[in-house]
Amino acid sequence: MARVLVAMSGGVDSTVAAALMIEAGHDVTGVTLKLWGGEQDSGCCSVSDVEDARRVAAQLDIAHYVFNFTEEFNAAVVDPYIAAYADGTTPNPCVECNRTMKWGRLLDRSDQLGFDFLATGHHARKVETDAGPRLGRGDDPDKDQSYVLYMLTESQIARTLLPVGHMKKSEVREHATRLGLRTASKAESMDVCFITKGGRDTFLGDRIARKPGTIVATDGTQLGDHEGIDRYTIGQRRGLGVAVGEPRYVVDIDPATQTIVLGERHDLLRETVELRSVEFAAERPEASQPLLAQTRAHGFVAACRLNDTMVTWDAPQPRVAPGQVVVLYNGDIVVGGGIAR
Repeated sequence: MARVLVAMSGGVDSTVAAALMIEAGHDVTGVTLKLWGGEQDSGCCSVSDVEDARRVAAQLDIAHYVFNFTEEFNAAVVDPYIAAYADGTTPNPCVECNRTMKWGRLLDRSDQLGFDFLATGHHARKVETDAGPRLGRGDDPDKDQSYVLYMLTESQIARTLLPVGHMKKSEVREHATRLGLRTASKAESMDVCFITKGGRDTFLGDRIARKPGTIVATDGTQLGDHEGIDRYTIGQRRGLGVAVGEPRYVVDIDPATQTIVLGERHDLLRETVELRSVEFAAERPEASQPLLAQTRAHGFVAACRLNDTMVTWDAPQPRVAPGQVVVLYNGDIVVGGGIAR
């Protein structure tokens, strides 16, 4: 029997994760993170989610605590998110939250309190290989979350349990229903936890001094004006503020001149993407090793190779927005990844 600290967000996945740990015979304690201290009407760890987690913990007859990491969350996740959009890049706050909060502050706290493992409700698998524990895709391809956990090291994976990674989402809900858990039919939270129903535009508009600029075609022809580059991201097609009679995409953002460049889909295609902050679970792959890369949380994968910090696609792919994560896989096993420049 191990002492397991379960991160309970108040959703069905993490509550079933706690139940599975109990069923496996472990000594389980639940914890919910208070991360965002501002206005909130959706997303994980809201007041209602904390209450759901507390009530499920009571149903399961386990201790439950709330850890307040709001200051750290603001500094490590929210402030960089705002700064990234102001610079014309597209951040992934869920990745940074997992890196700094769940497998940063929370994992450190679990070690300090003498827990053997940290368990979460992420749809990813812990895979034992000859080289050591690795992170693998969850068995439900529509819910796989290995992409946002790519930064986990071998040591962190070794101290992590992912109980629902081998289950389909429907199976998770069925298990919650059998146990009579209040989260069994709870809707999923799909939004960034600190973005209210006003949306990203309102959130950033309240925090960024917007600078107007121009929208141009790839040949430099001016197509219109905009109120701030934070409203745009590479690959965006809708909400561009101009109409030219046929589909156009954001193919470039120049923060120095506050210019948005629109082009056709073929203008987005690239043969390479350079990464920064490249991280690996353990060993770096050989430059000749064929890999698969995923560039969105639930996007398709494309064949590639990695040479130092440069990913070269086997076939040209749409440009990855600077700031977005590129995760590298060997089959279903996460090799590592980095952030697009």
